[in-house]
Amino acid sequence: MAKQAVSSTATHDLALAPNWSAVATLPPLGNLDAYITAVNRMPMLTAEQESEYARKLRDHNDLDAAGRLIMSHLRLVVAISRQYLGYGLPQGDLIQEGNIGLMKAVRRFDPTQGVRLVSYAMHWIKAEIHEYILKNWRMVKVATTKAQRKLFFNLRSKKQGFKASADMDDALAHRDTLTEQEIDIIARDLHVKREEVIEMETRMTGGDVLLDPTPTDDGEHAFGPIAYLSDASHEPTAMIEARQRDVMATDGIAAALDTLDPRSRRIVEERWLKVNDDGSGGMTLHELASEYGVSAERIRQIETAAMKKMKKALAEYA
Repeated sequence: MAKQAVSSTATHDLALAPNWSAVATLPPLGNLDAYITAVNRMPMLTAEQESEYARKLRDHNDLDAAGRLIMSHLRLVVAISRQYLGYGLPQGDLIQEGNIGLMKAVRRFDPTQGVRLVSYAMHWIKAEIHEYILKNWRMVKVATTKAQRKLFFNLRSKKQGFKASADMDDALAHRDTLTEQEIDIIARDLHVKREEVIEMETRMTGGDVLLDPTPTDDGEHAFGPIAYLSDASHEPTAMIEARQRDVMATDGIAAALDTLDPRSRRIVEERWLKVNDDGSGGMTLHELASEYGVSAERIRQIETAAMKKMKKALAEYA
């Protein structure tokens, strides 16, 4: 087994390789950091390049173009994989499954739909990772650290001890779960976090939870862990879109207003920007018409023309 980290030369050769299976192959064990570093250095494609390669793949089955599309989006898979690390599965496996989803997305991507591949591919990447987690959820190790293993082997006896000292109170002697006080005692005695005690007890009592439950008989949607596997607020595209919205709401609006003549700008500001959430503020068409000595219809025409001009200016920030 090769033990060298991914080099920039190897990365370039892989980008040109027509063998798709090679794209999803991770470096040998111990080189995951090198792989992540390598894919993060790969140049991103412009919208024009992405469209060109996607058309070559669609029209001519150009696997070189497919490879370039895949290689430029491997960093997306790495970023998404980080959202699922809390399930105890190796990140390398998550990345490899995500790469399979990326390849499926590239094969099905239609450049004529006006959507960037990064947005389209996220669904396929997540679908593959979700499927992998569903298959391996029961195989996740119960205990990983020395303290957790100690907790695993001592929790049952600790619970039996608490039951024996419950003063024969039926309500306490026949319960299956620990009280808050008992959780604190176990966490202190075994030098683990109380959250770890709760998690271990849940696993050991057989409290399996369906990761992806089916809807109930009455049609109500049943929520399970699959619904909140990832944190959508930290998805790459969501963060990029949020930044774009912030820029458009500040620099974009300011630049678009600068393209207007003073009268048009005043009308837009009074009709849109100075209006409060409760509807107060700003000026009506008739109030502006009276101020400028024209008809309300003329003010509406100026407003419409100004909005079109601003929309064109804002397109540069989209």
